[in-house]
Amino acid sequence: MRIRGRTWKYGDNVDTDVIIPARYLNVSTTEELAKHCMEDIDPDFVGSVRPGDIILAGENFGCGSSREHAPLAIKGAGVGCVIAASFARIFYRNAINIGLPILESPQAVQEAEKGHELEVEIEVGLIHNLITGEIYRTAPYPEFMLEIIRAGGLVPYTRQSIKERRIG
Repeated sequence: MRIRGRTWKYGDNVDTDVIIPARYLNVSTTEELAKHCMEDIDPDFVGSVRPGDIILAGENFGCGSSREHAPLAIKGAGVGCVIAASFARIFYRNAINIGLPILESPQAVQEAEKGHELEVEIEVGLIHNLITGEIYRTAPYPEFMLEIIRAGGLVPYTRQSIKERRIG
């Protein structure tokens, strides 16, 4: 699985209220959540993000509340993956559960700039900066997590597994 896109860069401690402001928590569709993704920290994001684009962020991305709305808004906006120096634990789990690839790479975050073009090889944990030529390594996902991401999240993965009689 390869993801290629241009980068959007943010700092440390980007919390779930910044990713999707609390005033939109009554919204029930991913498409509607996506319309408000990152609007309080970057008003240009929603109007300019393209499918496959990549969010770069510092330490503790996704801190704050445990709601699933934040990774849903990011995925719904078309973001291909998020690369951060580190993630809040519950955000990490929620992202995998909805099939949003996220990778930890402090070096990629430090060296890549907003607008750089990256190509990410999820299976092997490689991040290629197509502007600078740098390659960053990160821990690849275990196979079971890759299967969840490929399926589009835990619910589709479980349905597929039941259908294939791997579960039950």
